[in-house]
Amino acid sequence: MPNAVPTAAMKLLVTGGAGFIGSHLVDALIDAGHEVAVIDDLSTGSQANLNPQADFHRIDITDYDATRAVFARVKPHVVCHLAAQTSVRLSMSDPIRDATVNILGSINVLRACVEHESARIVFASTCAVYAGAKYLPMDEGHPVLPESAYGASKHAVEGYIRMFAHANGLKYKILRYGNVFGPRQNPEGEAGVISIFTRQFVEGIQPTIFGDGSKTRDYVYVADIVRGNVLAIGEAGDNETYNLAGGTEITDLQVFEAVGKAIGSEVEPRYAPVRPGEVERSSLDYARAKANLGWSPEVSLEDGIREVVAHYRETH
Repeated sequence: MPNAVPTAAMKLLVTGGAGFIGSHLVDALIDAGHEVAVIDDLSTGSQANLNPQADFHRIDITDYDATRAVFARVKPHVVCHLAAQTSVRLSMSDPIRDATVNILGSINVLRACVEHESARIVFASTCAVYAGAKYLPMDEGHPVLPESAYGASKHAVEGYIRMFAHANGLKYKILRYGNVFGPRQNPEGEAGVISIFTRQFVEGIQPTIFGDGSKTRDYVYVADIVRGNVLAIGEAGDNETYNLAGGTEITDLQVFEAVGKAIGSEVEPRYAPVRPGEVERSSLDYARAKANLGWSPEVSLEDGIREVVAHYRETH
């Protein structure tokens, strides 16, 4: 049976709750009447994103004593674990840092879940765990062979979650995101191409496409990802891995043209070499999430891009 949106108020903890996706999730959980605590070290998150009704703790999940102290105070029923090092480029240049945050930090969160008897963890994983596409769209049974240190670290955490679940009875849901986009995404980084293109178009900078424009990704709007997380805090569909994505291949050139159209620009792109660690094609099958959680994407690429452009213009 598809899951219903949980209605009973719960104590929830969101790691990375000042970040792009995490802050939207915190807003939605508070709007739904839940009591929400946030862990974030603000290394990439922003104080401006924080919901004032959240119980905020500025700590680094690589610090176990600080992490467990928050758990002891909050005693969360469910933990939504989004805190991570998410840059593919940085993961390749500094895999030790990537593993420290993503693997060791996640182990700290898992240890604290067990010690303080959290019932469930919902983990933000990634489509970067998959190998180069053997077939499209890729379902959760597709071969896993990450092509970046970031993808490798996320896949390692998936394994630790299953081990902790087996050893300690912790329930879990692993959510493998497609390429998430939306308001609050950092337009200065290397990820989040829609936000990057938006900034460049608005500021009169010629946008860069890495490769020839044919590389594809599976884009999913942040509100859809948030809805998937809200569904995942419930009981139905536990101890499974789910793709959350749009289910469609979209080329870099299509994204470029859609952002240009939303802004009203006819600037042509410049091209640069493909960056290391990036796959050529990606799209995900979300049938399992639809069947078990009642989730499917609702916001189109074009509508989502219009929201990104409007938000950027309002805030810059």
